[in-house]
Amino acid sequence: MPDTGKIENMAIPAHVAIILDGNGRWAKKRGLPRAMGHKEGCKTVERTVELAARMGIQYLTVYGFSTENWKRSSEEVGALMQLFRYYMVRLLKIAGEHNVRVKMIGERSRFDQDIIDGINRLEEETKDNTGLTFVIAVNYGGRDEITRAAKKLAEDCISGTVTPDEINEKMVASYLDTAGIPDPDLLIRTCNEQRISNFLLWQLAYTEFYFTPVPWPDFTKEELIKAVEAYNHRDRRYGGLKEE
Repeated sequence: MPDTGKIENMAIPAHVAIILDGNGRWAKKRGLPRAMGHKEGCKTVERTVELAARMGIQYLTVYGFSTENWKRSSEEVGALMQLFRYYMVRLLKIAGEHNVRVKMIGERSRFDQDIIDGINRLEEETKDNTGLTFVIAVNYGGRDEITRAAKKLAEDCISGTVTPDEINEKMVASYLDTAGIPDPDLLIRTCNEQRISNFLLWQLAYTEFYFTPVPWPDFTKEELIKAVEAYNHRDRRYGGLKEE
């Protein structure tokens, strides 16, 4: 269990997003195949979901597989798909034990049908859970998400469902994969990379960023608490000025 005394004295961000970086480097450092790093990273995801739920975080979004990840070797992509199949079964059990609702964002049609069916089952069987909402970005890219939203909005304008004068930020947000989910308060990226890599480009407009050198498989409850502590020292003004 985390240091509950520390947590009780902190403002807990409602929505935490994480770029899970460093699985491959973690494995390479240990002379292991990259697939072993991804497998260990999945174990860390499980622990983090359970911890986030206990801490009172309402939404946890992780960058599982990007639109650019298809460029990796066929061997690595194949291993990731097999791991995804296994993990969806595990996640169903974890979601039931911790009252977690699971949602997938991204363009899922590129996956094999059994994976699509697994995603649909996860969402359907957890939709009435009332605890943490766990959002997994798979075959996801921020530019792709905005492009798909723009196309759908354009189609609705052509059909007369929407007029150009009605379009505002709230409406655009409703066409995104994350419709109905609040923007992240805190973004964590592991393994010392300091970029957002096409992740949640619209949603991260006023998010606080936290970078750690720790590779994702080594990310612990102590590391999550450090990130939340850093968040508590930020002054969130959303573009305005704080009154003296």
